Amino acid sequence: MVITLAAGKKINDSLQTRNILCVLLLLGDILGLLLSFSICLWLRLGQNLNGFDPLIYVFFFLVLTGLYLADTYHPDTQIAGLRAPARILISNFVVAAIIAALIYCSGIWAKDLLLKRGILLPSLGLFTIWAMASRIGAAQWAKSQAQHSRWLILGAGQKAILFGKTFLERSSLGRLIFLTTGEQNTNELTENHRVSVGNLHELTEWSQQAWSGVVVATPTELSDVQMQQLMQLRLSGVSIYGLPDICETLWYKLPSSLLQDNWLAFGAGFNLTADSISQKLKRLVDMILSCCLFVFLSPLMLLAALAIKLDSPGPVFYAQIRTGLEGKPFKVYKFRSMYQDAEKRGVQWADKQDPRITRVGRWLRITRIDELPQILNVLWGEMSLIGPRPERPEFDVKLRQEIPYYDLRYVVKPGITGWAQVMYPYGASVEDAYEKLAYDLYYIKNYSLALDLAIALKTIRVVLLGKGR
Repeated sequence: MVITLAAGKKINDSLQTRNILCVLLLLGDILGLLLSFSICLWLRLGQNLNGFDPLIYVFFFLVLTGLYLADTYHPDTQIAGLRAPARILISNFVVAAIIAALIYCSGIWAKDLLLKRGILLPSLGLFTIWAMASRIGAAQWAKSQAQHSRWLILGAGQKAILFGKTFLERSSLGRLIFLTTGEQNTNELTENHRVSVGNLHELTEWSQQAWSGVVVATPTELSDVQMQQLMQLRLSGVSIYGLPDICETLWYKLPSSLLQDNWLAFGAGFNLTADSISQKLKRLVDMILSCCLFVFLSPLMLLAALAIKLDSPGPVFYAQIRTGLEGKPFKVYKFRSMYQDAEKRGVQWADKQDPRITRVGRWLRITRIDELPQILNVLWGEMSLIGPRPERPEFDVKLRQEIPYYDLRYVVKPGITGWAQVMYPYGASVEDAYEKLAYDLYYIKNYSLALDLAIALKTIRVVLLGKGR
């Protein structure tokens, strides 16, 4: 068999491009900070940058953290209608205010020559121009690269079509070419100009072209010849995905409707449920951080309790039965965010504009302060700081009937925050529960301390941007 290695060199993998772009932007920001600081230092004092003052490390850290929290490393996304350049302006303005406050409160201004002559803030202004220009250029480049991306989909069944619709709605990753068996209805596919349809029996001809990736979604087994053609594509540098794998790679989730028992049995991951070392390490981290958070956030929780008491009659805390590890019920504690007797008409989904929520309660939910008493649940071992959110048993009954593999979310301890909470917008329905489960399954399969750290940072971003729920 002849392997066409040249095809792999022509591949423009949009997934790798997206990840590389984030790294390049980060490296560009570090370079931009160095250049901006060096230019301002030379213009103001006629000096070159020799060595690093600890204050400069703090300055760089604040700027880069602000850019991360404002999600500026995904230049093609919008948050509250704001593109990356606008978010950079807001982030750097906040950082400038923090720096000015630190300088004023600490009295460094009169002691440090760099600060006295005005180096940090002018360099931040110069860097802002650099960062905005880099995002505009990166977004245009990523868009032009995506237009040349082409994905080959083997099969056009119901699941393949569902994947195609989601791909076209959520991604700017180029075109889709579906190869069908000839018996499948393709009318629904050809309505979109970014979709083409071919015949699966012509895989030999299609495999000679350059692809960003191949998704195997055919419900029937491929022939030996077709498997050899896929192997040739794989060895030439083209990634081959099943439907669960491509969703995991593209969108960091695992839709349960695409899973099968054999995939779960033989697939990689799910180490948190099998590795006792990971479980013990996670528990140790939970205990240490929970104690620190409880001490550090106690003043905030006292203020929240006082605000609840002054806003509406009723208790400060609210206890509710939730489903925990291995489906065992436990009592979860929250600050009360609804009026007393809010569920006198029975159990209901919480709505985004729920009239049962008090004025203070709405702010508690937006900032997620209402969840802070669950630190006690973590200390008692009923919850983890990070994991799938525990659901109410009354809802579990219905969701278990509607959603495949729903109970998999309870093979780990529930958490105060989780991957679904930082990746999926507000929602309260069966459809929303299905989407959140997809993210929970991704977390369970790919658990690591690095992923927990990413969730913690994204949770801070969610709170600061007012997306709590």
